[in-house]
Amino acid sequence: MTLLVMLLLILLMVATSFLSGVFGMAGGMILLGVLLAIMPVPIAMVLHAVTQMASNGWRGLLWRRHVRWVAVGAYVVGCLVALLAWSFARYVPGKPVALIVLGVTPFLVHLVPSNLRPNPESIGQGIVYGAICMTLMLLTGVAGPLIDTFFLGGKLERREIVATKAMCQIFGHAAKLIYFGAVIEQAASVDPIVAALAVIASMIGTSLAAKVLLAMTDRQYRSWANRIITAIAGYYVAHGTLMIVLAAR
Repeated sequence: MTLLVMLLLILLMVATSFLSGVFGMAGGMILLGVLLAIMPVPIAMVLHAVTQMASNGWRGLLWRRHVRWVAVGAYVVGCLVALLAWSFARYVPGKPVALIVLGVTPFLVHLVPSNLRPNPESIGQGIVYGAICMTLMLLTGVAGPLIDTFFLGGKLERREIVATKAMCQIFGHAAKLIYFGAVIEQAASVDPIVAALAVIASMIGTSLAAKVLLAMTDRQYRSWANRIITAIAGYYVAHGTLMIVLAAR
């Protein structure tokens, strides 16, 4: 990796961590796409996990007073159930199917009865959504916008949403690394200097985002967050559908 590429990559990590620091979403997906384009998959996945765990960890630390630990606990229980179940199944779907599932799930949430709508303060729902999001993480590598839709439900204010979701995401990325043992074995091939700079860049971007999040109102936060979720989900569905159409020709 040349010095110029490394510099551009670090700037990208700052920018994507800033985006995730404000809304708790989108930055990781953008970063992963770039990493996959410039380096082998195993190294890209490990470096992505490092930056995401650093970004979410620092975000959770900055907003630790706003973390709803009961919600985190329920979510983690659901994740553990799914992790155990899929450790036996070991099913890996095709990429088009995975993309479509990721994109459709947030829209399906809006079709359920009002008494079953997402509520991150519900222990039962936390376990269910934790299991579903962990399943998506293990099958596709990401949880998609479903976890964002879940935490936007209920009455949590923006800092509680960002902080609580960050703690849940730390566990999700760690579980993904454990599940994909082959990826963990490739960790030694990641340049330690690049990994260290990635952590620092993630912390800088997250710290800068804190001021923006404080300046926003809950209404502004929810409005922009829902737009981002819709855009990402729509992209997943369109991309997956296009892959199926092209493969059928």
